[in-house]
Amino acid sequence: MVDLSAYDPNSVSNPNNNIFGLPTDEESARLVILPVPWEVTVSYGAGTARAPEAILKASYQVDLFDPEMPDAWKNGFYMRPVDRKVLMKSDYLRKEAELYIDYISKGDDVNANQFMCKTLREVNEGGHYLTEWMREQSRALLEQGKLVAVLGGDHSVPLGYMKSIGEKYGDFGILQIDAHCDLRDTYEGFKHSHASIMYNALQEVPQLQRVVQVGLRDYSQVEWDYIANSNFKVIAYLDREIKERQFNGETWKHIAEEIISQLPEQVYISFDIDGLDRKLCPHTGTPVPGGFELEEVNFMLKTLRMSGKKIIGFDLCEVGVSDSDWNANVGARVLFKLCNLLVTSQS
Repeated sequence: MVDLSAYDPNSVSNPNNNIFGLPTDEESARLVILPVPWEVTVSYGAGTARAPEAILKASYQVDLFDPEMPDAWKNGFYMRPVDRKVLMKSDYLRKEAELYIDYISKGDDVNANQFMCKTLREVNEGGHYLTEWMREQSRALLEQGKLVAVLGGDHSVPLGYMKSIGEKYGDFGILQIDAHCDLRDTYEGFKHSHASIMYNALQEVPQLQRVVQVGLRDYSQVEWDYIANSNFKVIAYLDREIKERQFNGETWKHIAEEIISQLPEQVYISFDIDGLDRKLCPHTGTPVPGGFELEEVNFMLKTLRMSGKKIIGFDLCEVGVSDSDWNANVGARVLFKLCNLLVTSQS
């Protein structure tokens, strides 16, 4: 067991320690972060499978003092080592998916090509494997009384964890920060696509009562129709509409309070980093112009915390990796804020 009471938060981070330089272990940590090195179905830029390790390295530069939640880190945060078997499976299936995407992009008939039919089947089986793996890993930790967070990878990864969250906590809602709706029933033939995570969650997690999507700026007609016909099970706040309301004199405080009021009492946060302005996450998998400043999101999350609603879990996905460490630097700071929010919401 590790006792953090004697740890000096002002000291230089030891790279041999765990996330944020904390000398924690899984047994003593209140919050366990599951890194998921998976990006099989990414349809534009790759690199998110290596994000957990890059964010771990960048996290050593994050100061532990958060003036709004100064002692949150004392609960203990621990990130498990990346599962190399999952990473290798992702790398293999990613190459298969690239061949398949290239094939269908030319308008060729999948059914006329046995190899492509096999590839599609293997990729979809891989998505099912990852969902069940996530469900088992997160369920075991939740049964131990741990708080759990997921660090992707692409945005398809948290589905199994969402299922475990529903089983543990009962009815809940999702606050989704994202440039995309992720409401496609399949995308490019892939059932467990990063573009389908919210559709799959709404279909497969019976305890999920509502999804409130914030920052949307790239979506299809099918997704828009899904929202319009959802009987308010999905509530969308478009980036364009938020900005127009502000241009017309509304404060972000008023809009943020309205957003939070749409959520039930138990809230799961799903943070796709492309919800932020691209200058903060230039190598995210599917970047879109527009988006939030980080302080705007932090203010909304503070509004959530002050509302008295209970935060029960979160995922952070789609942080890209490049020759620069900027993406991981921003990702580490987003992760730290989310960790602080989760543990303080439970106290």
